[in-house]
Amino acid sequence: MKYLFVLVLLCVAGAAGLMVTIIAYRWMNDMTHTVRILPGERNFSMPVGVVPRGGAAIIPKEQRDAAAKEPNPVKPSAESIALGRERFAIFCVPCHGPEAKGGVTGPVATKFIPPPDLTNADLQRQRTDGYWHSYIVVGGAVMPAYGEALSSQEAWHVVNYLRSLAPGGAARTATKP
Repeated sequence: MKYLFVLVLLCVAGAAGLMVTIIAYRWMNDMTHTVRILPGERNFSMPVGVVPRGGAAIIPKEQRDAAAKEPNPVKPSAESIALGRERFAIFCVPCHGPEAKGGVTGPVATKFIPPPDLTNADLQRQRTDGYWHSYIVVGGAVMPAYGEALSSQEAWHVVNYLRSLAPGGAARTATKP
């Protein structure tokens, strides 16, 4: 009886050892057989015509002229400008600086091409609200896209804040795209 118990115990221990060996082998070799993807290596673009939940269609960077004709659906108000100032402080200050003066006033601006002075009256006249909204949402030549971080509505609030920085208040006489 004692030998039978030892024999069963050895069989169970052998089976357990074999199972642990198989699991360890599969665990160690499974990682070597999969495709290695680094963060940011693959960007999956959204399908054409997709509209974000609760938003409007985002016009691609290549269609900036069409985006420039988009009217601002958010009326400038104290609340809108305050929300725009808050979002500007979070997303835009690192490059454009706390007063939106551009140049090298932002903490990371010294490492890149200096951004423009967003308070410049000529720039305010040249750019429409739709153009700025498009630039915030889909990015530009050097500026990253914030369409995934900001909703379209929040981007319009940032545009209202930028308009409030113009000398003499909101310069809505933009005619050129």
